Amino acid sequence: MTYVVTEACVKCKYTDCVDVCPVDCFCEGPNFLVIDPDECIDCTLCVAECPVEAIYAEDDVPDDQQEFIAINAELSKQWKPIIERKDALSDAEEWAKVKEKRHLLER
Repeated sequence: MTYVVTEACVKCKYTDCVDVCPVDCFCEGPNFLVIDPDECIDCTLCVAECPVEAIYAEDDVPDDQQEFIAINAELSKQWKPIIERKDALSDAEEWAKVKEKRHLLER
């Protein structure tokens, strides 16, 4: 099993999760993070660190977020790993409360 970043991360891109990841399994896109399922060791550390509760165990991903399992797998092969915490996007606090924003995901 792996962990999956879901829609809540879109346009926020908090990187608290990156800071605690012992294997550097996060990859960074323009306005979203993903977890490389081949690198994730299922340690659960990232889940508690995400301020927008965007990270789920693969078996626990909500039904309306299931497409993010494939999105994480796909984009983790295209995007570069992120190994250090960075500032969130400048308007992340505003976007943190928005529920439907998957259409805003930039690839």
